[in-house]
Amino acid sequence: MAAAIQTEALTKDFAVGFWRPSAYRALDQLTLTVDAGEVFGFLGPNGAGKSTTLKLLMQLLYPTSGDARILGRPLGDAAVRQRIGFLAENPYYYDYLTAEELLAYFAKLFGFRGADVGTRVSRVLDEVGIGKERRLRLRRFSKGMIQRVGIAQALLNDPEVVFLDEPMSGLDPVGRRQVRDLILGLRARGCTVFFSSHILSDVEALCNRVGVLVQGRLLASGPVSTILAFELKGWELVIAGVSDSLRPDLDRLSRQVTPLSDGHVMLHLAPDSEPERLLGELTRRGAHVVSLNPSRETLEDYFVQLVGSAEARDARGVGA
Repeated sequence: MAAAIQTEALTKDFAVGFWRPSAYRALDQLTLTVDAGEVFGFLGPNGAGKSTTLKLLMQLLYPTSGDARILGRPLGDAAVRQRIGFLAENPYYYDYLTAEELLAYFAKLFGFRGADVGTRVSRVLDEVGIGKERRLRLRRFSKGMIQRVGIAQALLNDPEVVFLDEPMSGLDPVGRRQVRDLILGLRARGCTVFFSSHILSDVEALCNRVGVLVQGRLLASGPVSTILAFELKGWELVIAGVSDSLRPDLDRLSRQVTPLSDGHVMLHLAPDSEPERLLGELTRRGAHVVSLNPSRETLEDYFVQLVGSAEARDARGVGA
C-alpha cells in the first residue's frame, strides 16, 4: 500500500532564552510512515511535540533538519494542498462572520464556484451537527461549536488526507460521538486520517495504528493489538446477595473487594485464578452472580507505563 505521509529524521529546534539563547529540541529525528487509507493516532503528553509535528507537515513551521512528504510529494507542493484538510489545535476565525460565510470563503479559496459553494457548505455543516446556528456570528459560538466549524472546514474540499490536532477538544459527549462517526466514515471511503488526541478511548476505538511521542521522540509505533497484546490483568466479578457469613471471607477469596450500589460487590481476581471454582462456592453460599469480565490492559495503561518509563530514564540521565 502506498504511503500517504512519510517523515525521515524530522527534527525541530527552538531557540530559548534572551541573552544567551540555547537550542530546545521539540522534535527529535521523527521517522514515520502512514499508509493510505488508515487512521493513525498520534499520542503523547503535553509538550511532547505532537502539534509541532503537525505544524511542520503544514509548513506553519520549518524543520531544523530532516524531510517529509505527503502523498509522495514535497510539503510545499501546491497541488498537494488541494488534496489535504487540516484542523489546528486551537482554531481561531474572524468573529463577525457566520459559519456559512466563513466556510463559503474557504470554499472559494479552494476554487469552488457557484452553487457548488453553498452545497458543500451545507453538507459539511450538517455532518458536524451545526443547524440553525450556522447563520449566527462566530463570536457567539462556544469553544465546542468553534471546534465543529474547524472540522467542517477541514472536510470542505473532500480531502484525501486529513490532519486533526486534538479534534475532540471542547466537545460534549454528543459532539465526540459525531466526530468519531465522521472519522469512521472518512476511513470507509479510503481517506487517510492523522490525528493527535489525549482521549485514549477514542484512539483505541478508531485507529488502525498509533504512535507514542514523548519529549520529541517516537517511543513506539504499531497496531494497538500488537503493542498491547491484550494481556490479561485479572478478572472482575460482580455479585449480589452477600450474606453476613460470607462477607468476612471475600478478602480471602479475592485480591480486592469494592462495594457497589444496591448491595452489589465487585471482586478483583488474579489472572491465574480459576473463576469457575469460585462461582460454585459463592453460589452454594447464597450469593448471586451478576457479571464476570476479564480485565485486560488498555491503551491508557500502556501509554502511562511508556511515558513513566521515559521520564524515569531521563531523570536518571540528568542525575548522572
